[in-house]
Amino acid sequence: MITSNTFSEKKTFLEKIKSIDYILLAVILLIGIISCFAMYSTDDGQFRYHTTSHILKFSLFFILFIILSFIRIGLWHTIAYSFYTLVLGMLIYVLWFGVSAKGSQRWIDLYFLNLQPSEFMKIAIIVCFAKFYHRIQPQDIHKIQNIIYPVILLALPIYLVIAQPDLGTSILIAASGLTVIWLAGIRARYFVYSILTLLVCAPFVISILKPYQKLRILTFFNPDKDPLGAGYQILQSKIAVGSGGLFGKGYLKGTQSYLEYLPDKHTDFIFTLFSEEFGFLGSSILLMLYFVMLFRIIRVGQQSKSYFAKFYCFGFSSALFIYIVVNMSMVLGLLPIVGSPLPIMSYGGSALLSIMIGFSIVMSCKIYSQEIIS
Repeated sequence: MITSNTFSEKKTFLEKIKSIDYILLAVILLIGIISCFAMYSTDDGQFRYHTTSHILKFSLFFILFIILSFIRIGLWHTIAYSFYTLVLGMLIYVLWFGVSAKGSQRWIDLYFLNLQPSEFMKIAIIVCFAKFYHRIQPQDIHKIQNIIYPVILLALPIYLVIAQPDLGTSILIAASGLTVIWLAGIRARYFVYSILTLLVCAPFVISILKPYQKLRILTFFNPDKDPLGAGYQILQSKIAVGSGGLFGKGYLKGTQSYLEYLPDKHTDFIFTLFSEEFGFLGSSILLMLYFVMLFRIIRVGQQSKSYFAKFYCFGFSSALFIYIVVNMSMVLGLLPIVGSPLPIMSYGGSALLSIMIGFSIVMSCKIYSQEIIS
């Protein structure tokens, strides 16, 4: 319920426009523009399918992001559980009627877009947990029901996503949810117990993994064992990043990409292509933009009066940080390949749309920062 004495209720449209975080808006737009140029490079400097599709999707989703930003944060709080339930229902639907590709059944065919519900669960779980924890007093955090309910809410989508199978996305959903639980004040010993339990169960978990998932783990430890097979992708990625040097080979001049040595360069390995063409300097600038983005989201959370907005902004910024670190570590060979797209940069409709919805909630927190949710 939203209290009647909130400042946001009296805001004019002009005041709402002035309340927008224009630095965050500019950074999102700038990374989006960079991603369009990078996608043009993946299509060998021509306006082919991936380029035109990405430009169109980013343009439409950016406009949608602006529109959704004016939705009151109180409404996001009201529909939080419904949002989670809707996405959970889509995950169940996917198991029975989803579109299959490359051995996985992850998508819903909407004719104009293959929707991947697991991408939206990354946002839905943060919104859901933000609502769950925003009214719980610190002394009540460790009550048994306040521990069991979040675990169930988190375990359900993780199980459904693993069943697709999509281990990488399930790990990222788990990371998103656990981040909010951590921010809520759950004692560290519970996480320690969970990690110890996971280590004990690791042999059993590995035994039920798909063969290609086991191969990814083994390849991570020794990619040179099969340089033309399982280790090919990560080895070529590391070669491409290293060949970029300090200033890069120049735009549209990446040899690893143009000679087709680098698979999946438009999706999970877009950072590899960018690093080869723009080198360490260009990669550092991109990282700086992501840093500014995360800083502004945290800043919005600090300025918000409602705990719902604070939990959401802190949880979303932490989740974004994890996505960025996992993707860049993956292409550099520091983590196994888990199929994690780089936010905004990577090609993909569902991933881009879900991230833009996430940003719109952040902007809503900024515009209605004085709104109190009780």
